[in-house]
Amino acid sequence: MQSSINAPSLKVYRSSAGSGKTFTLVKEYLKIVFASKKTNAFKEILAITFTNRAANEMKERIVDALYKLSKGDEELLKIYGLELGLKKNEIQETSCKILSKILHQYSDFSVFTIDKFTHRLIRSFSQELGLSFNFNVELNEKDFLNESVSRLL
Repeated sequence: MQSSINAPSLKVYRSSAGSGKTFTLVKEYLKIVFASKKTNAFKEILAITFTNRAANEMKERIVDALYKLSKGDEELLKIYGLELGLKKNEIQETSCKILSKILHQYSDFSVFTIDKFTHRLIRSFSQELGLSFNFNVELNEKDFLNESVSRLL
């Protein structure tokens, strides 16, 4: 007997600046959300990038694309219609519902930097790691060393 597991695949996009990576990533993100048929599928997606600027831009572009789709932007409706195999009115209605869910549950909209994701992961397992739940991460090495020496003395 064969078992079929429907696991998502890992896709890596590499290209130079200004070549449309963010547009492609937003399109792939929204394809996943639309394909799930659940308006809160964004809660089950984790997008990770390198910088806060990139993470914020990604969130803005996803929200903007959903807004434009919900308002009937012909160019985007054509692109997503071809990608998703859905009718324009279906895309508009679903976009409106997804956008509303994201805006009302924004904290569940997971587009993070690598370090923020790692920090959340460590905080989630702080007890198992023997850390205080309200630990702090110090990024300034000089301040950290000064405080450590002061405490030691």
